[in-house]
Amino acid sequence: MPCKLRDYSPADFETLYEIDQSCYPRGIAYSRTMLRWYLKQRGSFCVVAEADAEPESGVVGFIIPGFIIAQGNGDAGYIVTIDVLQGQRRGGIGTALLEEAERRLVLAGVRHIELQTATNNEAGIAFWQRHGYRSSGVIPGYYLGRIDAYEMFKEVPQSGRPAIA
Repeated sequence: MPCKLRDYSPADFETLYEIDQSCYPRGIAYSRTMLRWYLKQRGSFCVVAEADAEPESGVVGFIIPGFIIAQGNGDAGYIVTIDVLQGQRRGGIGTALLEEAERRLVLAGVRHIELQTATNNEAGIAFWQRHGYRSSGVIPGYYLGRIDAYEMFKEVPQSGRPAIA
């Protein structure tokens, strides 16, 4: 599905909240309060993927099939969440969102990006590994006090320097 990327607008909030709720189990999905908190943090940004919707009754609109929230602070970056609706996965939306987030983080001077993903999330782990992220360890009980998470990272090149794997 072709999509365009754009910056988050406060009018998107409820849609993003609903997407996050559908992408993650209760207790792992962000509450409205936490989602707002991440969106307001210094150095945070949110990129939204927007795609044309199928015409219904002659009305053509758009859907938001996914989004990413990331933040940068000095040379450290963090992927807060990347959410793509189940029916829209494996079409390049997640990759487009991640590449745009990494591009923005690099422009902000970030050299090292971190994230966490559940150790039982095989598709997520494969996605991150495909994009050059590596595990630096396991955080026991990270999710809900009972699901372990991989701490993952990627070194990103600055000013033409080669990436360090």
